[in-house]
Amino acid sequence: MGTEISSLIEVLKRRSLPTIATFASVIGGSVVYLAVSPRLYETSGRLILDEKQVSVSQLGRDLSQVSSTTPGGSNPLATQAELIKSQQVLQKAIAQISPPEKITTAELSQKLKVKIIPATNILELTYRSPDAVLAAKVLNAVSETMVKESADAISSEARSVRKFLEVEVPKQRSRLEMAEAAESIYRKKSGIVSIEEQTRTLVDSIATVESQERTLVGELQEIQSRIGDLEQITNAGNLKNAYSAVRGGDDEELKNLRAKLVELEAQIVETRVRFTEDHPSLLNLIQRRDALRPLYVQKLALVSPNNRAIAPETVANDQLSQTLISQLITQRIERSAVEKKLKTVQTQRTKLQTSLVQLPIKQKALSTLVRQREEAADSLKFLQSKFEEARIAEAQIVSNIRVIAKATIPDAPASPKPSVVLVIAGFFGMILAVGIVLLLEVLDNTLRGASDAEELLKLPLLGILPRLTAKTLKLDSADSFLSDMGLVEPYRMLLKTLEFRSLENGRLIVVSSSLSGEGKSIVVSHLATVSAMLSRRTLIIDADLHRPVQHRLFNLAPTPGMSEVLENSQSLMDVIRPTAIENLSVLTCGELHHHPSQLLESTAMKSLMAEAAVHFDLVIIDTPPLSASIDAAILTQQSHGIILVTRPNLTRKDVLQKTVSELTKNGIPILGGVVNDMATEPEKYYRNSVHAYQSTRRLTTQGMSNTSSDRLGSEDVN
Repeated sequence: MGTEISSLIEVLKRRSLPTIATFASVIGGSVVYLAVSPRLYETSGRLILDEKQVSVSQLGRDLSQVSSTTPGGSNPLATQAELIKSQQVLQKAIAQISPPEKITTAELSQKLKVKIIPATNILELTYRSPDAVLAAKVLNAVSETMVKESADAISSEARSVRKFLEVEVPKQRSRLEMAEAAESIYRKKSGIVSIEEQTRTLVDSIATVESQERTLVGELQEIQSRIGDLEQITNAGNLKNAYSAVRGGDDEELKNLRAKLVELEAQIVETRVRFTEDHPSLLNLIQRRDALRPLYVQKLALVSPNNRAIAPETVANDQLSQTLISQLITQRIERSAVEKKLKTVQTQRTKLQTSLVQLPIKQKALSTLVRQREEAADSLKFLQSKFEEARIAEAQIVSNIRVIAKATIPDAPASPKPSVVLVIAGFFGMILAVGIVLLLEVLDNTLRGASDAEELLKLPLLGILPRLTAKTLKLDSADSFLSDMGLVEPYRMLLKTLEFRSLENGRLIVVSSSLSGEGKSIVVSHLATVSAMLSRRTLIIDADLHRPVQHRLFNLAPTPGMSEVLENSQSLMDVIRPTAIENLSVLTCGELHHHPSQLLESTAMKSLMAEAAVHFDLVIIDTPPLSASIDAAILTQQSHGIILVTRPNLTRKDVLQKTVSELTKNGIPILGGVVNDMATEPEKYYRNSVHAYQSTRRLTTQGMSNTSSDRLGSEDVN
């Protein structure tokens, strides 16, 4: 929060002229308003609602009192407030003013204000007029008119209630009689006496029947199990076959015939052992057996149901078979009886459930009829009581509005109030001034400071350099600059930052900017001066063949220089000229060339830079702005990296972003950015420079732990 306020103060200082102009305009407008505005007198009065009144009947009290406001419903106080400003009330109030005044209802409605006093039933009326006496007359007339209108409205309402009830009471009595008759007819038709009792009885009956059903199902399963076992043992087939098998085995005549057949079979077997197949004795026995068999089958058919022939082998000859088949017949008969009983119980349960389901349906219709009858009875009772009250209340009507404070003649004008107007004007003047300044800041596309540059570049901030005075710009005599530690320290911090970002002793550094006028040449000259002051052999190469300035800063002749070295093959060390500053030399631009790009991209230029790196500890190359020429990018390929110089309120953000993007895209190593020409206290420069120095040292230390052979500026390229 403190940082934001500090930033806002800096913005206001930077744009003080529009700030002061805006604030002064608002204050001047308020003064003019106070001079031309007419003086108005204000008076007020109060009305109270819902005042408890004496009435013989409850209806009279209801009509004379305002009901409390319900959530989401209408507000009686708000209704009365709107009624005060209605055309009817205002016209009657104007008619009561004596002597008559020329006031229109529109004018009165506009100047009359109605306010609800919070947490009370009180309305406060205020009225403003250039005439103090007229203001009091008008407001008192409005209050008296509201009291009379309230009394007339209550009287009319009571009369309307009584007339309405005279008609409605007989109608409601007829509705009650019709509802009672409809309920009685439906009860007789549906058979419903008590829905609770009938429901309870049906539920109990269904529970009993379901219990019987479960018992029968269990018995049926048990019988079915026994039948299955008996059928598996006896193989009796259906019920009729089983019955025939038992009857055939139990009949005495059939028993004798079976005994004779058994005896003949035994004799035949014995005879076959003794004689041949054609022996008369054997043939006689076979003939007797064959004659006896049809008779046995015929007798067996007589004991079977429907006289059907049955196989002799199915007859139960022994007592055990007869007993088992008899049990099978008994179990099958019991199963049939249980199944019939189960079906009857299930049918009964279905009927009971149907009755239970139909009961709520019948009850629904009955409930509607009962409700209609009860509502009709309640309505009739209510209307009869209200009718009796209305007859009494019609003559007992009282008003629910009363004047509790009359309007008085004001002594002093209420508006305009100079102190309030000036305070409001001052407040809005400040708000408007801040808004305009912030709008100008938003529309401004230039850098505003160091933090803005660091955020925009997304690169390390190498240093923040101060604004130089006229005496310290030129360095033909560097005493003025070097004697001012407030100016030297930021450049020294920048130099140390560059050293910590480099892992080699020899360094070639290109200095450029995005636009012309950002002070790159000044940064080059003064950075080189500080480097030489620290006993480093330093060389400045003025490679700006468009607008060279280094020879003017050091008061040197422009020629011979770099052009002569590149074109005439002159020796670099012969052309380089020392300056008045120890350890500092300058290679001026030389004769300007029509095609500077041919010189800068030549093999001779590469050799020149390599030779300079051998003879000097630090070589700083001054190049043209990147927006005007690509020379800086070309030279950076042969150096250890490029430094971008920015200048607040001059460097355009879009141009700077485009410049950084193109350098990064083309693989040009960027060492970082420098903010130049900051007009602020030297102590602040020192703190910011220390911050940049420490941050870069940490980054460099981390890089050194990873590798010991990285080239200068490689981390920026990555």
